[in-house]
Amino acid sequence: MNKCTAMETTLADMLLDPEAAPAKVKTHVAECDSCRKELEEMRATMAVMDAWTAPEPNPYFMTRLGARMREEREAPPQSWLERIRARFVYGPSMHARPLAAMALTVMLLVGGGAYLGVTNVETPQPQQGPEAAVVHDLQTLDSNAQVLDQLEAISDNPNDAISDNPNSDDPQAQ
Repeated sequence: MNKCTAMETTLADMLLDPEAAPAKVKTHVAECDSCRKELEEMRATMAVMDAWTAPEPNPYFMTRLGARMREEREAPPQSWLERIRARFVYGPSMHARPLAAMALTVMLLVGGGAYLGVTNVETPQPQQGPEAAVVHDLQTLDSNAQVLDQLEAISDNPNDAISDNPNSDDPQAQ
């Protein structure tokens, strides 16, 4: 990028507040003929704009403007879109604006909620019907029966048998 091109934005800042301009910009403007010329042109333009005074409006300007606005307001709309626009802009139903704003807000809330709901979808749990409950109960009973069989097998083993005499330390003593 050319150094002068980079200075274009800082020249306007230097025009508005020359004291706040960085020393690097001031040095460049002092050394560069094209940037110095552009800054002088900007100053001349600002001087012309400061000397310009706005002309006084025609005394009938407001009257003519009011008549023109009244004509626009009372003119029949050209299409259905203009009728809708005229109803909201010029019509006596100015009360529709808060309703329209409220409807738009509700639509945004519902749409946003639907969007957020879509991202947090949980997988539905499969419904267990009566058949599934019966199968589950039978599996539980089967596992309980196996545990009971194992306990009986342990208790029938004579090596693992526990003496009926709580005072006896030797299980073989029976």
